[in-house]
Amino acid sequence: MPRAIFFDAAGTLIRLTKSVGTNYALVAERQGLALDAAQLDRAFAAVWKDMPLRPATGEPRADDDQGWWRDLVERLLDRVSPQVDPLDRDTFFEAAYGHFAEAGVWELYPEVTEVLEALAPRFELAVVSNFDGRLRMIFEHLAISKHFRHVFLSSELGADKPDPFIFQRALEVIGLAPGDVLHAGDDPERDWAAARAAGLEVFRLKRPENTLRDLARLLL
Repeated sequence: MPRAIFFDAAGTLIRLTKSVGTNYALVAERQGLALDAAQLDRAFAAVWKDMPLRPATGEPRADDDQGWWRDLVERLLDRVSPQVDPLDRDTFFEAAYGHFAEAGVWELYPEVTEVLEALAPRFELAVVSNFDGRLRMIFEHLAISKHFRHVFLSSELGADKPDPFIFQRALEVIGLAPGDVLHAGDDPERDWAAARAAGLEVFRLKRPENTLRDLARLLL
């Protein structure tokens, strides 16, 4: 039986209320730009896949990863609307970066609150995520911050999943051995393989085949 449980964030605890392309299209509309949501969805998937991996440094990264996100947005606009001028691109990025931390943009998966409330009295709960500081604001909006002793972010630990170093750093901070911790996540490479490489047990979340309720049934 583990002493602590690590959770992935996006795709495990939280999800967007609308598609990523719909969100970017909404931001664009507010800036006076007409961008197609479906085209943005396709372009984002391609850009996300092509973003270069960053080597682990173990040090917090500059600007809480805003530079990385700015690069992604530049590549996104290059695909869907290359004629957008530099000033409009800057305005669009700043608006988009703030938008994804706003209330109502993210929601919890249906079972998350009840599962966290059931597990928190018996296990130390933490998050290990390829996210930045905006995640803490999102958790506050969704009223789940109180359940986590630690929120480990790639932008602050200087390592991204699937590099197992992010889990090793989280274990150092929390003061537990790998065998004391189970990691729950939805991504075969970033969660399952990376956590196993760091010596953690893994709960393989595969919605709709299972949910976090199945994790609670295993542990309680």
